[in-house]
This record gives sequence, C-alpha cells and structure tokens, in this order.
Amino acid sequence: MPPTPELLPGTDRFHEPRREDCPWCGSRRLRTRLRTSDLLHHRPGRFAVDECRDCGHAFQNPRLTAEGFTLYHRDYYEGRLEDYTDRLLATRGGRRRHRAAALAVQALTEPESWLDIGTGRAHFPRTAKELFPYTSFDGLDSTLRVTWAQAEEHIEEAHCGHLTAPHLLARLRARYDVVTMFRHLEHAPDPRAELRAALAALRPGGHLLIDIANPRSAFGALLGKWWVPYGQPRHLHLVPPANLRAELESQGCEILTADRKSPHIPYDLSAALALLLGRVLPKRGLRAAAPLVAVAAAVDHALAPLLCRTPFSNGYRIIARKGR
Repeated sequence: MPPTPELLPGTDRFHEPRREDCPWCGSRRLRTRLRTSDLLHHRPGRFAVDECRDCGHAFQNPRLTAEGFTLYHRDYYEGRLEDYTDRLLATRGGRRRHRAAALAVQALTEPESWLDIGTGRAHFPRTAKELFPYTSFDGLDSTLRVTWAQAEEHIEEAHCGHLTAPHLLARLRARYDVVTMFRHLEHAPDPRAELRAALAALRPGGHLLIDIANPRSAFGALLGKWWVPYGQPRHLHLVPPANLRAELESQGCEILTADRKSPHIPYDLSAALALLLGRVLPKRGLRAAAPLVAVAAAVDHALAPLLCRTPFSNGYRIIARKGR
C-alpha cells in the first residue's frame, strides 16, 4: 500500500511529547517494551510501546496526536480497509468465540437492549441474535462499517463516532441492558474515559462485557514486535487484567466472570510469520510463502486448546454488573 501523502515528509509532528509517567497509575518507573514500524501496512514512522514497572500497563509512547491518528487510520474511517483482526473474527473460529461470549451473558440476564461498541461489520451481533432473537442490538463504531451493518440489518441503530463524544453519550445514556466491547479498548486514547462512557450507557444493574488482548500473554515476550496484539500504530493501550478489574470495581461494578480461555484467538504464530514475511519478501514472493503461513495457522489451532489454559492465552474477558 502506498504511504498516505501527508506522511511522506516525516512523522515526528504527528506524535505528542513523550510521557515520563504511566497514564494509568502515574508511576515514573517505565521501561520500553518494544520499538517497531507499521508492520501491517508499511507506512512511514517508528513507534514505541512502554510498560509501567509498577502496574504493568503498556501504552504507545509517544502517542499519536489526534491528527496523526486520523491520518494513519483514514482508510479505516473511509471504509476501504478491514483490520486484520476483524477479518479473523469473521471466521468460523471468531463465530465460536462470539457465541461463547453470548452464552456467558445468557447465563446472567435476558436483555431488551444491547450496544456493541467497536462493532465494525457487526460480527458479534450477527451471532448473538441467534441466542437473543427478541433483543434489540445497536452498534457503535468510528468507521463507516457500522452503517453498512445497519443496511445489512445486522443491527437496528448505527452510531458512527466515539462514545466519549458528549452528543453521542447524551443520546445513549442509560439506554442499554448490556454493553459489549470486543478488542476495542486497545484503540481508545483514554481507556478510563471509555469505560466510564460505557457504564454511563448502561441502565442500573446492566452488564458490561469486555474482551481485550492480554499484555501478560507469554506470546508477547516470545514474539516481540511480531506479536499482532501490539498492533502499532493502531493500539494505544494494553490493559492488564488486574488493572481493569480494579478500575471497574472502583466505578461501583461487581465482577461476575473473568475468563482467559474462550477469548484466546489462535493466530499468534501464523500472524507473526505473515508479518515477518511481509517485511522481508517482495510482494511477488508472498503468494509462494502462503503454505508456510497455513502450516503455522494449523499449529496455532492445534495448540489452542492447551495454550488457552496457560499464560500463553492472548486475551481475557470480564463481565461486570453496574451498581444500582
């Protein structure tokens, strides 16, 4: 993909000043976890992910400015690209994970209204409708994909933008029995503000389900910058499970379930190999290397039943109930 024209002269101006403290706990004990380029789309720029030595929060540092974020992701906003993870979540394996999440909610409540944040093409509502035929599903996304999902009748209402925007939050406040976020919190400039907004959209006693990449996964250390959940430059934050639990509890929520098994996505080895080959091979050679990626994908799936029960699990899911 050719670079976005505005990025050609240089990229430093699209970064904020580097933080010297953790955006989660304020500690100044930071270490650089990795430095990398845009391994997926090969656009210009270098990016760093720092980690707090005290609370374990990982974050892009220096962070992209709002202008830089828009430029690097304009193709997503205009609907010309599908994110690599979105494509994986649309597969049969993604459907199984979505069904497992819906079943977890079904064991807790029978909602009338449901908001899926970061819904994209509404992969999750499509699956959840099979278990909740009488529930009204709405979708929110920062890209035009949410309007396509509405046109395809996978959701009833489409909200394009960010939930933290005052006009959107005012419209959606206390409207929903369930709010879900699948691999969405990583993209939020301010994860705490995103959580507060999601809770504000819930009715008292409503349920919040968060499915998110696990920065504690052993794959992160093993694969380094080739580990897909690092997702530079798209992923701004990676929140450890303990931090997310504590934040939700501080907002008056009760943690009902915490799961590392079903949120695991079996793609670590195959995605890392695909990124590596995309970096070192010319485009003509990528097709010839496809069988190697297929073999790695088979290994990912074969190991998944074991790895999802170990520290190699690359995701976790928390379901919390909002206080009344």
